Amino acid sequence: MTQLPPEPVEPETATPPAAVEVQEARLPEAVDTGARVPQGQFDILMDTTVEITAILGDARMPARDLLQLGPGAVVKLEKQAGEPVDLILNGVRFARGTLVVVGDRLGIRIREILATPGASG
Repeated sequence: MTQLPPEPVEPETATPPAAVEVQEARLPEAVDTGARVPQGQFDILMDTTVEITAILGDARMPARDLLQLGPGAVVKLEKQAGEPVDLILNGVRFARGTLVVVGDRLGIRIREILATPGASG
């Protein structure tokens, strides 16, 4: 099978975008009608599974050191032993707790539900 040399590609000339008229949107004011979702419809949400992430800590190191890691290496986290662990739901910190062992698994004992999700403290 013979390969042919690639065909020369001519550079595209950039054409400026056409002018577009932009107007401010005028929408009617939303009015609270007092409509509420019947209680039974929340049951659908109550059975929904959500993913919670526990942030144990983080570490910074030069790439040179990172490339030296191998089996048995220990990465020292910046968080002190005993410091609270952050719990994250949909990218927002909502609680803090302490790391515990439950049988042969790790767990988090919740110590604080944050009043303002994502708040530091």
